[in-house]
Amino acid sequence: MQNNRIVVIGSYLGALVMETDRIPLKGETLLARNFRQVHGGKGSNQAVQAARLGAPVSFIGFVGNDSYGRSFEKLCRDENIDIGKLRRSEKYPTGIGFIVCSKDGHNIITIDIGANYEMIPSVINGLTGDIKTGDIVLIQLEIPVESALYAAKVAREKGAVVFLNPAPATTGLSGRDLSFINFITPNETEAKICCGLGIDTPLSDEEVVEKLFARGCENVIVTRGEQGCLVQNRDGLVNIPAVDLPEIADSTGAGDSFNAALAVAVLEGRSISEACRFANAAAGLSCTRQNTIPSYHYRREVDAFVSNHDKTNQ
Repeated sequence: MQNNRIVVIGSYLGALVMETDRIPLKGETLLARNFRQVHGGKGSNQAVQAARLGAPVSFIGFVGNDSYGRSFEKLCRDENIDIGKLRRSEKYPTGIGFIVCSKDGHNIITIDIGANYEMIPSVINGLTGDIKTGDIVLIQLEIPVESALYAAKVAREKGAVVFLNPAPATTGLSGRDLSFINFITPNETEAKICCGLGIDTPLSDEEVVEKLFARGCENVIVTRGEQGCLVQNRDGLVNIPAVDLPEIADSTGAGDSFNAALAVAVLEGRSISEACRFANAAAGLSCTRQNTIPSYHYRREVDAFVSNHDKTNQ
């Protein structure tokens, strides 16, 4: 790694979770169970997973001056994440997400990003001064999209490798030049939205990947759950299959696990195909446990799983 690190520029959200037998329909009220408050937010999820996989991790972002924010600060100390560039907002509360999980492992999520609104370009300038060549900068869209893209440009100018996980998806990326992005990593639905397409547009995943790649990103990686991921770059289009898993318990946060693991593997100098296989394994394992951060496995667990999986499939 040569003293390089992963710098997460993104969000923390407290997460309020409850479970249902199935995802409710529009206008429907369902009885739920097992309400709980846990850590959430794509940025913080990715930071924790990357740290558990052995990478040095720094977090840049905002929380509120409240119990949710202080809880995140403690989490970072426990997970050995550098929060020297974490700031407390006096204007907004800590962001909050509401998650409904069905017993078949699917979920719906709504969020209020709260203190993450403080991430504006002038603030980003003051928080990114120590990013250097070879660092990996991992950005999501739970901060304002203009701020996310500005941070990506600043990081790229400093020589960092820039990952943009365009989630939650926004049409705000439609039509933009994304040539300053090294890796863009939507899921199949997010990829359509990033291209300005409706989610019911009858195009194959491969066709959508080609459209997104035409926007200038060096590598387009579209995650597809049990189908693995599609990778498009100048070498062509390939599919990296998912790993075989026992029964899925909860898919919440699996995309964040994938992005973190992908960043760790690239930081370690692995090829893109090797990095995607490692990321598929980490993300798949996260689906075998409930919730987000409690589902994230440590490096020794992921390495053992990959080794056993490879032996079984020889």
